[in-house]
Amino acid sequence: MDQTKNPQSRVVSTSNGHYVTVDKNVNIYVEDVGEGAPVVFLHGLPVDHRMYEYQRNVLPFKGIRFIGIDLRGFGKSDRPITGYDYNRLSDDIREVIDQLNLDQVTLVGYSMGGAIAVRYMARHNGHGVSKLILAAAATPLFSQKPDYPFGLPIEVIDSIIASGYEDRPQMIAAFNSTLFHNKPSQEFMDWYNRLSLETDAIATFKCLEALGAEDSREDLAAIKVPTRIFQGMHDQMIPFEPQEKGIENAQVIRFENSGHGLWYEEKDKFNEEILKFVQS
Repeated sequence: MDQTKNPQSRVVSTSNGHYVTVDKNVNIYVEDVGEGAPVVFLHGLPVDHRMYEYQRNVLPFKGIRFIGIDLRGFGKSDRPITGYDYNRLSDDIREVIDQLNLDQVTLVGYSMGGAIAVRYMARHNGHGVSKLILAAAATPLFSQKPDYPFGLPIEVIDSIIASGYEDRPQMIAAFNSTLFHNKPSQEFMDWYNRLSLETDAIATFKCLEALGAEDSREDLAAIKVPTRIFQGMHDQMIPFEPQEKGIENAQVIRFENSGHGLWYEEKDKFNEEILKFVQS
């Protein structure tokens, strides 16, 4: 496998992508496919960037540079036991954007990845990002609060974490079964569950804790770039109304036949809407 390293950078490049060194020698894996307008994809919990297979297989042939990041603890990235709060995860994204010299990026965040994208836009003032797509994004909160009736009760999130400590494969299967309005094939679910189980267990639990604890309501107003909110109309986890109200220049794209897993359930529409937005 050919590898090149610029001695002035912290990037090791291979024929398939890059390893970017971020906090305390943690290496983040980035798949980099195609040429053209850079689109950075942030995955959801509990999988890695490979969930975007159905975008990777299409978009690079239509003028899109597909850049899929494995968050720390996921996929081919390193697996430290700390660093799973939104601030640190968004700082990792900043390192990737800087080290790969990316600019005029369209940032796509799905579910937890959408929450991290929102934190990135606020914490790093949208550095390098010209457009934002929030796909079933778990933001501004994933858990209910006395003044925020949306999302899941914190007791439900705590019970999911507790069940993972007892039987993680069963917890993963149960969690993933709630994602889709129209149940995919058993073979697809087997694949998706395998991706989920390849994620570090500590990373899974710590990210679930972050989903329950983090509050990004103040972050929404910091987003000034054109934004699209992709929302499955049968999503039982995430409402889009707080995002639409809180983000200037946000437009909702409805996916009428999807639940939380809209990137797969309506993959053709998902890809078409990305292309339309990036090329506008």
